[in-house]
Amino acid sequence: MFLADDVFQTIVSSTPLISIDLVVGGNDNKFLLGMRNNKPAQNTWFVPGGRVQKNESLDDAFRRLCDEELNVARERENAEFLGVYEHFYEDSIFGNDVSTHYIVLAYKINIDASTETLPKQQHNNYAWMTKDEVLSSQNVHKHSQWYFQSER
Repeated sequence: MFLADDVFQTIVSSTPLISIDLVVGGNDNKFLLGMRNNKPAQNTWFVPGGRVQKNESLDDAFRRLCDEELNVARERENAEFLGVYEHFYEDSIFGNDVSTHYIVLAYKINIDASTETLPKQQHNNYAWMTKDEVLSSQNVHKHSQWYFQSER
């Protein structure tokens, strides 16, 4: 259930949001990152993911995000849970006057996908990167780098 902008802005201003991030592994020990279209984290490389909606189970949110962000069907029970993370941003989709706080459930999945076929709503470009490339790049957002610092 998506909310009207004024209602959502009040929520973002007042409370943490719950989201799922997808650490996507592929061939050759590389990981998928996308260049973010929107605030927060706009114009940085970031893992795919998104918010859990009101009255949406975590399993349903996981399936929806895999479909919307990656065009793949995956079940949460088959993903590797990486942990709970907190992301704090000084800005939000509403600009620099509203900060954003996420409680993030991170999961690792594997897919075999071409970057040309991935959706462009949240990311305008995609790249497969090694763990070392993710950790050494100044253009990969620190919140995405966190997943690889504990990556096994």
